[in-house]
Amino acid sequence: MEFLIAFGTDDGENFNDDHVGMAQYYYVYEFANGKEKLVEKRKNVRFTGDETSKHGDPKKARATSSVLEGVDVLVGKKFGPNLPRLLEKFVCILVRTNSIVTAIEVVHNNMDIIVEEKNKKEGRKHIVLKP
Repeated sequence: MEFLIAFGTDDGENFNDDHVGMAQYYYVYEFANGKEKLVEKRKNVRFTGDETSKHGDPKKARATSSVLEGVDVLVGKKFGPNLPRLLEKFVCILVRTNSIVTAIEVVHNNMDIIVEEKNKKEGRKHIVLKP
């Protein structure tokens, strides 16, 4: 099975320190046949609505989703109140590591759980993974 998996990051090596939707970039990897390959670096669009909007604003979720068109799985160190909206479009994985390299390994080791969640039509839950 082939997946496009996005990792929220500011520097390409570690996860950003805020919610995944606040990352400067998404590094998109293709996972197939037990291997991964970086296929794209996408710049996150900054939400241009009212700056007083708080985390969880539906417009922020739509902005993040628009950048991640075609992605199956979203991986981050933190998710905010928009998590239920993101789960409608992506398998969302919360990883307990700062390192993208470590997270890639953890994703490989848990692909069966990810496939199971991806195949759900309703009631998708986020996945928490530790190295």
